[in-house]
Amino acid sequence: MKRTVLALADGTVFEGTAFGADRETLGEVVFNTSMFGYQEILTDPSYVGQIVTMAYPEMGNVGTNLEDQESDRPRAVGMVVKSLTHAPSNWRAQESLDAYLTERGVSGVLGLDTRRLVRHLRIHGSQVGIISSEKVSQKALVERASADPGMEGRDLVTGLSTQKVFQWNEPTPRVLPVTKTEAEDFRAPLRSFKVIAYDYGLKRAMLRYLVDVGCQVTVVPAHYPVEQVLADRPDGVFLTNGPGDPAAVKGAAQTVQALLGKIPLFGICLGHQILALGLGGKTYKMKFGHRGANQPVKDLTTGRVEITAQNHGFAVDASSLKGKARVTHLNLNDQTVEGLEVPDAKAFSVQYHPESSPGPLDARHLFGRFTQLMSG
Repeated sequence: MKRTVLALADGTVFEGTAFGADRETLGEVVFNTSMFGYQEILTDPSYVGQIVTMAYPEMGNVGTNLEDQESDRPRAVGMVVKSLTHAPSNWRAQESLDAYLTERGVSGVLGLDTRRLVRHLRIHGSQVGIISSEKVSQKALVERASADPGMEGRDLVTGLSTQKVFQWNEPTPRVLPVTKTEAEDFRAPLRSFKVIAYDYGLKRAMLRYLVDVGCQVTVVPAHYPVEQVLADRPDGVFLTNGPGDPAAVKGAAQTVQALLGKIPLFGICLGHQILALGLGGKTYKMKFGHRGANQPVKDLTTGRVEITAQNHGFAVDASSLKGKARVTHLNLNDQTVEGLEVPDAKAFSVQYHPESSPGPLDARHLFGRFTQLMSG
């Protein structure tokens, strides 16, 4: 197998072997602690411009399939793994992870010490890196990585968001036969809700869960005019996840500000951060972010702790929202803001991903909370 290196902006270099597409790749190197769901992770648009390091050592065991994609193709620009299975064993597998990435132009590196890499990123922070199999000096690669400006100040939403309005009516697929209990959980809602979803880099699972709870979803571009939203008279507005710096998404905070108090709002991840900005709050770049399916979050209203799926490198500054919103959820690992509420404006948001995909379903009830807000 072809020797390759991962060169970080701070001068640290890791050696491994290549898999996936044979091409040089530059991106922000981050790590994800999930043990499973690598295909959903790779196709999550929140990973645009990033090289994902999987902390769990064994990858590729279940192969890949078209049904588990969160968008139409991989959005991460690269992947780093300790060990890769080339002969997947799963009844839903259509091709191996290696073949999947090769066909779609995504490069990877395997066999390096991912424990050392993750520890390095935790200590020194996420940073730009380059995967390269070319005969280029390591010093030159490090210089190129260090010259990249990184994620702060970058609007990655505008070029990613849909360019046209479209309807979404596909519910969550049932892979296995539905049990009687599950049939009760997914019984048809009593009424339907007209929801406009701002596409900042959405995951399909979020739209599917909205359909599950009785929403007729219209997806609109990130810069869809507020005047048109008000003219459309939806029951609610959904602010989706997405990549990059929330403060760099031009006009997004102003759009939310104009909608507050007029239409119920529900934000997830980047949508949560944009809601905070619309309220007059601030966001900041985290040292290494939260990425994984095992993040503990405490609901300050109920005292309940939920295990959540997350993927973000920016967070909301709690002190900037005093008197503007109530902090409803906290991350138990570092006490960062995980949820907000503005009762008078019928608006709430969470930093984590209640649709999981991959991850636990502890927070799925939040989609039902959105319909309750629209019912009131």
